[in-house]
Amino acid sequence: MTLAVQKLPTGFGRLWTAQTVSSLGDGVLHSALPLITLTLTRDPLAIAVVTAAGTLPWLLFGIVGGALVDRWDRRRTMWVADAARAVLLAVPAAALALDALSIPLLAAVAFLLGLGGLFFDTAATAYLPALLGRDAALLERANSRMRGTQTAAAGFAGPPAGSALLALGRSVPLLADALSFALSAALVRSLPAVPRPAPEARESLLKQARAGASYVFRDRLLLGLALRPAVGNVAFLAMETVLALFAHDRLGVGTSGFGLLLTAEAVGGLFGAGFASFLGRRLGTGTALTCTATVEGLAILAVAAAPNPYVAGLGLAVCGAGIGATMVLAPSLRQAIVPAHLMGRVASTSRMLAMCAAPFGAFLGGWLATAYDVRTPIFVAAGLLLTMTVVTATMTSNRRVEAALQAAASAEEPPRPAALV
Repeated sequence: MTLAVQKLPTGFGRLWTAQTVSSLGDGVLHSALPLITLTLTRDPLAIAVVTAAGTLPWLLFGIVGGALVDRWDRRRTMWVADAARAVLLAVPAAALALDALSIPLLAAVAFLLGLGGLFFDTAATAYLPALLGRDAALLERANSRMRGTQTAAAGFAGPPAGSALLALGRSVPLLADALSFALSAALVRSLPAVPRPAPEARESLLKQARAGASYVFRDRLLLGLALRPAVGNVAFLAMETVLALFAHDRLGVGTSGFGLLLTAEAVGGLFGAGFASFLGRRLGTGTALTCTATVEGLAILAVAAAPNPYVAGLGLAVCGAGIGATMVLAPSLRQAIVPAHLMGRVASTSRMLAMCAAPFGAFLGGWLATAYDVRTPIFVAAGLLLTMTVVTATMTSNRRVEAALQAAASAEEPPRPAALV
């Protein structure tokens, strides 16, 4: 069937709405958190600590978390994770009200938010193919919608709202994000249950975790899909760690201007997510992914050399378009070719590689800005992205993509009964 004939199930609408609400809160926090941190310190390395803390759970628990998600009910995992994050955000909000917020406390909260995100994101990635029957076309359509609204909410609407809410009080953006998590949890809890594959009989958690990781490393296509965001996160976190400082000190923009720069990136991301399906059909998924990676690297190079905020905003918008398209094409391909009983572990392994690279990128950005100049991390980020594009081009070629899709179609797994845990 074509995309025009097939319809997305009703349950997808609730999942889509939940993600949109949560993404709006994340966008508020994404804009406000660096600015809150700047009220506590202007040390680039201290800022890097807060940035990196949110990614550390993937380094410590990424592979095991995927194995747990493959054992647990994925819908329940999602709503519990969001409910826990809603409660957690009350801690820094209260600390701000008592004038007791510190960098260590902010880093601890970022770490626990990242842990909740690990379980939610992995469970959602595994839940969606089951909801859509592993149909490649529907997955691409669903991911395009979800990525588009995520970009619009988290990047377009959220950052200006975060800046505006921050003017009302430093704790207000935190409370807004907490509310978004609570609403998301309520919506996810109402989603339909889907059968989940039975875990391998009598295998230990660590053995199952290793099986998922080895599946990724043995497959060149999956490894290429995982390496791109891994190297990309080193680059993007190196840039994001100093972006607020760069915008303030070199581009001369204030709080509202910084929010608008993030909005420019989100506008590009919204366009890229909507354009992704066309690009994949026109060029083939493999070639399209190589093109979007190239665009990202060149756009970041333009940001690094930007003489004013207008050029920087344009560069961020173009980079956002590349990221938006990539984040539709790559996950849809992975969800279509990975066996259902390995989906949580493969998703978490791939995400772990990306997220584990992020702390290195954050500290790299802080060190380069301290040792050299605030522009240096952004130039280095561009170089890393372009190098990664060359290295992984053959790993995600159109030929490999088509072969993987054909193999997945011929080895379609029969439905398995849901496991009792």
